[in-house]
Amino acid sequence: MPLNSGASGSSPKLHRERSTGRAPVFLFHASDPDNMTDLIAKSALDRRLAEILTPVIEDMGFELVRIRLMSGKTATLQIMAERPEGGIEVDECAEISTAVSAVLDVEDPILDAYVLEVSSPGIDRPLTRLKDFETFEGYEVKIETQEMIDGRKRWRGVLAGVEDGEVLLNIEDGGEEQTIGLQFDWLSDAKLILTDDLIRDMLRARKAKPVDETQFDEIQADDAAAQEE
Repeated sequence: MPLNSGASGSSPKLHRERSTGRAPVFLFHASDPDNMTDLIAKSALDRRLAEILTPVIEDMGFELVRIRLMSGKTATLQIMAERPEGGIEVDECAEISTAVSAVLDVEDPILDAYVLEVSSPGIDRPLTRLKDFETFEGYEVKIETQEMIDGRKRWRGVLAGVEDGEVLLNIEDGGEEQTIGLQFDWLSDAKLILTDDLIRDMLRARKAKPVDETQFDEIQADDAAAQEE
């Protein structure tokens, strides 16, 4: 997708209005914020697989975070998924794997042999949807853009949320903090940086997860039956 720029054929530029402060320091013409194709699925085959498998995954109550068919001695189809509110368990990954395998056996979009791998996004996860950049506001992130912007494609800073379809990022420039905005459809890759704060908060959130009382009742019932025997 071509990027907006000040002159035909030139790379997009950051339009700075202020050098300090947390408010955005430049403006862009916003494009479609819901276009997540490049981050979720890069290649044409990845996009085709996403088209096939997204309805299957969503019907099971989960969301597709990222899909990649990675080459190697044996290709690996990597699928990252989670619940809409975040999080996924190992047994749920196994359920998705079973359902996805059945669909792929019918559709047969991959010609060569491959290994299917279904997993959670992990702690230092990729950020692939606009809502991810809101959810993880305040955490450090690495971002790559499709084209050079102000002479660079790689950015590192602290997420400052989303505004009008732009990802806001606090960066250090010349010893001063600036808040810049990158159009969502400019991004080619983005992921959280593994920090002590991120690990601590993710572990804390996992410990605070509500207990499924239905499963607890089933365990107690099984224990009682075992004792009667």
